[in-house]
Amino acid sequence: AISLFFLIGSYALNALSPILAGKFQVSATFIKLIPLLLMAVVGTIFGLSNGMTVENFTTVVDPTKSSLTALFTAVVATAFAYEGWIIATSINAELHDAKKNLPKALLGGTIIVMIVYIVYYIGLAGTVSNEVMMAGGQDGAKIAFEMVFSKAAGTLLFVFVIVSCLGTLNGLMLGCTRGMYSIAIRGRGPKPEIMSQIDEKTNMPTNSAIVGLLLCAFWFVFFYGANLVAVPWFGFLSFDTSELPIVATYALYIPIFAMMIAKEKDLGTFKGKVMPAVAILGSVFMIVAAVFSHQWKVIAFLILFAIFMLPGVLTAKKKF
Repeated sequence: AISLFFLIGSYALNALSPILAGKFQVSATFIKLIPLLLMAVVGTIFGLSNGMTVENFTTVVDPTKSSLTALFTAVVATAFAYEGWIIATSINAELHDAKKNLPKALLGGTIIVMIVYIVYYIGLAGTVSNEVMMAGGQDGAKIAFEMVFSKAAGTLLFVFVIVSCLGTLNGLMLGCTRGMYSIAIRGRGPKPEIMSQIDEKTNMPTNSAIVGLLLCAFWFVFFYGANLVAVPWFGFLSFDTSELPIVATYALYIPIFAMMIAKEKDLGTFKGKVMPAVAILGSVFMIVAAVFSHQWKVIAFLILFAIFMLPGVLTAKKKF
């Protein structure tokens, strides 16, 4: 019930006031940086002074896994933090000079996120042991904040993290409500003349937003039925929709990059050949990591993904 409340609330914010939703997104991003950077600085100083940082970086908690499996599992978990880069492409139709500015935003944002989270986790490693973090998960981070900043201050800073989660929800909703519009504005997809309509008062693609909300609701039901009930509703196709789709979707990027190499003649050798080839290697690496981490469930996701994509493939060039 709480999840549905936030889902509908985020939709309402984006559908009724896109400008306010954008401002909330920026605010939530800056709020998110406060606890991350504070922990990065204070936690690192704390850990270097008491030796916790060195101990955590030289201690193996679970030696039963091979180093390769541990690496791939960590890569899959880390990829969750970078999900937004593909969602951001949904708003390219609304950006000024998207071809120039969107790549800059994606590259700059990825670098910033990477640096911030690396120093943040170094800070965490200076406050609590690896055993506590692995056993507690989210509670482990809360314990770390309370150890460094006292119980009251730690709880307050952790509230900032919760606000950042709402910012993530808002950002995903911001992209999802514009997904069909991004396709329709190019004259493609189902009923582009309807999906590309803009509300005169809110300046929002309302029809596209409704479809986005329904798709979010579908995945909400799927997550509940696949993970939160005693007997999964979907049998073989049940999997965790929070992490697995992020890495398994890289399999669908490979033919896109391959087509770039084959058909794009105006990008030059570096952008048209070298970079897509590197992207293919990166995608293959992510798929291998997903297989190591989630095993056969990767196949379950790709089957479900194919079921939804097949109608689009068969009707891509048809008007309906």
